[in-house]
Amino acid sequence: MTTFEERTRVHAFRDDALGDHDAVGLAAAIRRGEVGAAEVARDAAERVRAVEAELNAVQTSVDVPADVIGGRGAFAGVPTFVKDNTEYLGLPTGHGSTAFTPKAARRHAPVVRQFLGSGVTVLGKTRLPEFGFSPTTEYEGAEPVRNPWNTGYSAGGSSGGSAALVAAGAVPIAHANDGGGSIRIPAACCGLVGLKPTRGRVLANAQSRQLPLDIVSDGIVSRSVRDTAAFLAAAETYWRNPKLPPVGRVDGPSQRRLRIGFLLDSPNGVASDTVTRAAVTETVATFERLGHTVEPVEPAIDPRFTDDFLTYWGLLSFLIGATGRTLGTDFDRHRMDGLSRGLRDTYLQNWRRTPAVLRRLKRTKEAYAASFRGIDLLLSPVLAHTTPPIGHLGPTVPYATLIERILAYVAFTPVDNVVGTPSISVPTPHATEDGLPVGVMLSGRPGSERTLLEAAFALEVEHPFRRIQD
Repeated sequence: MTTFEERTRVHAFRDDALGDHDAVGLAAAIRRGEVGAAEVARDAAERVRAVEAELNAVQTSVDVPADVIGGRGAFAGVPTFVKDNTEYLGLPTGHGSTAFTPKAARRHAPVVRQFLGSGVTVLGKTRLPEFGFSPTTEYEGAEPVRNPWNTGYSAGGSSGGSAALVAAGAVPIAHANDGGGSIRIPAACCGLVGLKPTRGRVLANAQSRQLPLDIVSDGIVSRSVRDTAAFLAAAETYWRNPKLPPVGRVDGPSQRRLRIGFLLDSPNGVASDTVTRAAVTETVATFERLGHTVEPVEPAIDPRFTDDFLTYWGLLSFLIGATGRTLGTDFDRHRMDGLSRGLRDTYLQNWRRTPAVLRRLKRTKEAYAASFRGIDLLLSPVLAHTTPPIGHLGPTVPYATLIERILAYVAFTPVDNVVGTPSISVPTPHATEDGLPVGVMLSGRPGSERTLLEAAFALEVEHPFRRIQD
């Protein structure tokens, strides 16, 4: 049974060196000499300490360097965190699991080097659910990561720790990655901007390259569209994939008029709830008021897609269980949590389907591309219903019930992971009765991040995002 505990709003905004700045604004203040990078780092660490007892978002903290300087890069001196499924030199990588004892990383992951190239100051690593499988950051034997807008609710997953810290104002941006919605889901839950880039837009993690089908993209969660745009521009300055059109610096809405398709319910039949539908419908009206053409569409996705993605999900859990000793010599798959075990056990019942599942998932690209004939962007919910309370999707829920709840919640995001297309979660003016944010999602063709960012900028200008400190 889901238990609900009444909680409160938590934030760290105060009159200090960070102020109300987003990352772009804070980096500019550092460059102008209005605040010092070392002062900013110390104040950010203090903000993290002020909210951590309520949010439980931090996996590992590092001592704030005494000699932080502004340096170079778009985010020079901006404090941030790295998600704890990504290697950061000298810090353990725990993947949210108690199935092994993590060891210190011997090197930075390529995407971390790319992120550091923007000039950020890393203060530690954020928590995630075990191996990033869950859309909520909860555990069997530890406190969950809580949503700062209302701590009785989920912060989303799997980048829940990063989203909680950014939404609470502890840091302006934080690293995140997305293998089925793990940037966009916590962004929607916590009122943030969350862009999953095109496959190959940023440098890949080692894990991604080893997957039978690479579904993971790295990025950030942020409180403003311009921070996400600045991150992509900085990443491109460090390294640009020559197979993709350049994004460049995006500074605001475009004058270009778009054709936008929209849907309210999942192509596989999962209906969205009333509040979510209202958020999408109002966004349709906003785009129409701005002169864009918006029309309903029905993407033709194979009706077996959900089952196929679930099988692939289970394959990943099986592979982790089979190769876990590479993570730690004491790895014990029996200590994996209820969701991981359930995914693995279900996969073992259906493993013979694997070749057909992989073929169908790879063919999704053609069907999804057909959905974009005549349109520039696709508007949809991020999630089928609003943010659930802590416990509703926790790993202690019996697997059969849990997976049914997850599939009724995460009904829109996985397609872009399988196809490799970019997709962004943007906050809306809507809120639930308990004050929780509601996001909408824009998806595009491969390489269309610029169009997505320009459209997201237009929404932010029309309806400035709600601020937790207000």
